[in-house]
Amino acid sequence: MLTHKDQKPKPPKRGFPKEEYLLRLKRAQAEMQQERLDVILVTTATEICYFTGFLTQFFESPTRPWFVIVPLAGKPIAVIPEIGRAGMAQTWIDEIHSWPSPRPEDEGISLLASILNRLPTQFGRSGLPLGPESVLRMPMLDLDLLSEQCKSIFVDCGSLLHRLRFIKSEAEVEKIRWICTLASDAFDHLVEYAHVGESEREICRRMQMDLLDRGADRVPYLVAGSGQGGYDSIIMGPSDRRLEVGDVMIIDTGALYDGYFCDFDRNMAFGALDVQTQRAHETLYRATDAGLATARPGATTGELWEVMWGILKRGGALSNKVGRMGHGLGMQLTEWPSIQQGGQTLLEPGVVITLEPGMEFAPGRQLVHEENILITEEGAELLTRRAPSEMIRIG
Repeated sequence: MLTHKDQKPKPPKRGFPKEEYLLRLKRAQAEMQQERLDVILVTTATEICYFTGFLTQFFESPTRPWFVIVPLAGKPIAVIPEIGRAGMAQTWIDEIHSWPSPRPEDEGISLLASILNRLPTQFGRSGLPLGPESVLRMPMLDLDLLSEQCKSIFVDCGSLLHRLRFIKSEAEVEKIRWICTLASDAFDHLVEYAHVGESEREICRRMQMDLLDRGADRVPYLVAGSGQGGYDSIIMGPSDRRLEVGDVMIIDTGALYDGYFCDFDRNMAFGALDVQTQRAHETLYRATDAGLATARPGATTGELWEVMWGILKRGGALSNKVGRMGHGLGMQLTEWPSIQQGGQTLLEPGVVITLEPGMEFAPGRQLVHEENILITEEGAELLTRRAPSEMIRIG
C-alpha cells in the first residue's frame, strides 16, 4: 500500500473559478481609473485568455482577428469571429458579439467600433497595448479604420497590462510550479537515455516525448546548443550535430500546463569536462546563489542583475551575450520585466521570475544557467528543482 509520501501528486485543477477573473477585472478597472481610460482593448491570445479564460490553440491561425473589450465598469465584452462563439460561451463572459469571418473587407471593425462608441465615456481615451513587449494581433490598416470610426482616441496601456500580470495568484503559481516539477523530472530522466554519438535533435525529441508523457500539454519551446567546452548560441537548435567527448550541451525548455509556462535550462557535459569550463560552471552556480539570496520583496531587478554580474565578472566573464539575466514568467515564455542593468522594477510577493546568469568565458564559448522562482514574503522560493552544483555528466 502506498504511503502519503509515495503517492504521485495530482496536477492542479484546470481553469480558474469566476472569482479569479473578477479579481483581475477589479484590479484592471482600478488601474484604468488611475490612467484615465474608458476601455482597454486586447487582441492577443494571452491577454484575451487572461480576462476571459478562453484558451484555444486556434490562435495559431492568423486569418481572423479577435477582440475583447475591458470597460471601466462592468464585465468584459467579446467581439470575435463566429467560429469562436461556442467556445467563448463556455467562459464567464456573457456579452458576445460575432461576425462571419473570414471577411477581409470588414473583419469585425465596424461591429467593434459600434460597440466601443455606445459604451459610457468619462475620459475619451481607450487603451491599446502599443509600447515595449506589446503586440497587436490585427492588421495595421484595420487599426487605422478603427481609429477613424471611434469617438475616443487610442493611447498606450501596455505598462498597465504588464503590471496586472506581474503579480500571480496562488492558483496561477500552482500551475507554474506543476509544470516546473514535470520539466525537472524530465531533466533528471535525461541522463538515462542521452549518450555520446547521438544528435542534439535525437536527445531533444526524446525529452519532448517524455514531457508529454509526464503530463505537459505542449512543449512549444525546446532548444539546444553544444560545442567543445561550451556553446556559442542558446536559441538556434536542436541541430543534427552529434555529441562528442568533451562537448557541453544546453537544453532550454518552455513547456506548458493549462496555459502556464516553465522556462529553464540544464547544462550537460559529455565525458570529460575541461578545467576552464568547470570553473565557469562553478561561477554560474555562485551567481545563481547570489540571485536567490537577493530576490526578495523590495529588491529591484537592477540589484538582481548587479549582484549576479559582479560574481560573473570576478569569475572571468568577458560578456553577457544574452543581454539580461532573467525575466518574468507565466502565461508567456518570457514576460515583463527584464532583469538587466539599471532595472527599477520592484519585486513583490507573488512575482514569478527566472534567474538566468550567463557568461562568455572564452571567445565563442559561453555557459548560461536558469532557474524559476517565486517571490514570497520571506524571499525566493525555487519552483524548479535546483540543478546540481557539479555539471550533469553524460557517459
